[in-house]
Amino acid sequence: MTIFKRRAGAFQWLAVKSLHHVPVPLMGKALEEIHRVLRPGGLAYIFEPVYAGQFNEILRLFNDEKEVRQAAFDTLKDAVSRGDFALKDEIFFQSKSEFGTFAEFEDRILFPSHSDHSIDETLHDQVRLAFEPHLGPDGASFINPHRVDLLQKI
Repeated sequence: MTIFKRRAGAFQWLAVKSLHHVPVPLMGKALEEIHRVLRPGGLAYIFEPVYAGQFNEILRLFNDEKEVRQAAFDTLKDAVSRGDFALKDEIFFQSKSEFGTFAEFEDRILFPSHSDHSIDETLHDQVRLAFEPHLGPDGASFINPHRVDLLQKI
């Protein structure tokens, strides 16, 4: 999700878990466009998931985002190194993903209406076997690390 907002005379850009979904060859162009529309001093909040954690270990079995997440982070670093933006802050935080059952995980993550992960029976069994050790009487709960880079247009 990306939101563009005008506040107190300066434009702000909010990108939530979206830069790593831009095709890698276009990530630089995407950041150039954010830079173009921001006024000097305008802020870009770029929120991306960190490639780490037990939940990620399950996800990577069918949707490994290691390379695209690293590419997104490298794109941000390059924009700061070029002098397009100043890195005003790095914010690290965690969220929680909870599932009452493996069937709920299947509905929300494995087989959502918006994605086709092409999961065959063998892969489905691997995912289930990776998920099941996290199931307890209250379901499964995962802590997910995230990062926000607050960039200011120079």
